[in-house]
Amino acid sequence: MKPSKRFLLGVACLGATLSFGVNADPQAGRDKSFTCTGCHSSPGYRNAYPGYMVPKLGGQKADYLEAALKAYRDGDRQHSTMHAQIAQMSDQDITDIAEYFSQLVKE
Repeated sequence: MKPSKRFLLGVACLGATLSFGVNADPQAGRDKSFTCTGCHSSPGYRNAYPGYMVPKLGGQKADYLEAALKAYRDGDRQHSTMHAQIAQMSDQDITDIAEYFSQLVKE
C-alpha cells in the first residue's frame, strides 16, 4: 500500500520541525530566493505567469515551506521546475529561504 501524499507531507513537516542546530538567516534567504520571486512574487510584484496559478509564499509558516522545498529537492514532490531550481540547494539554503518568505506580509 502506498502512503498518501498528505501523510508524506506531514512526516516531512514533522522532520523539519525536529531539525535542530540549523539557524535561519532571512537576509541570506532573501539573497538566495531571487529566482523564486519571479513566480512566487515579492512585495509589489505580480506573478510572472498571470495565467498560471502558483502559490504566494509570503507569510506562510517557515516549517511548512522548508518541508515542501526539501520534498521538491529530494523528488518526494513532483514538479520539474521546482526540482530544477532547488536540486543543488543545501538544507541551510532551504532553511534561509523558508524563513525569509515566512517573514513577508501575506498578500
